[in-house]
Amino acid sequence: MTPTILATSFRPWLPHQPSNSSDDLLALLQTHPCGDVIVFLRQLPVDTDLASREIDNAIRTHQPRIVLCCGMAEQRRHLNLERYARNGGTTLATPLSLDDLVQPLPHTRISHDAGTYVCNDTYYRLLHSIQRDKTNIHALFIHVPILTALNQVRLLSDLCTLVEALKNC
Repeated sequence: MTPTILATSFRPWLPHQPSNSSDDLLALLQTHPCGDVIVFLRQLPVDTDLASREIDNAIRTHQPRIVLCCGMAEQRRHLNLERYARNGGTTLATPLSLDDLVQPLPHTRISHDAGTYVCNDTYYRLLHSIQRDKTNIHALFIHVPILTALNQVRLLSDLCTLVEALKNC
């Protein structure tokens, strides 16, 4: 099957982090059958300029219909689908219907705060470039909590269900 989704993750960025949970979850997804429609761009640098450049290059190369950017959120307990990205007084929203997407996902919530760091900035740049270039690409940022033995199967299940829904967007 031709890949229709580009999925990204980041490297760890703090000394106490042995890994980045967004990358850990994508590594699990990469070995799962639902990952067959995904091009993986893992371990992006934790630098907005560099990460955005790598994402733009991957979009040009692979021409996905959906871009899923994933980042770690240590304080959260669920997958969080980010509705908005902000830059100063400007707010951009994903055009995807998050209310519909989240319904069958028991371990996923909608968030209205992509943070103030590289996750938000990268998401904003992606949404801005998609709107500016008037492409048919949809983008979504997903914050991933720390993975544990108790939650990783549930979060992977939600992510696979989400991927299946996005294939039809």
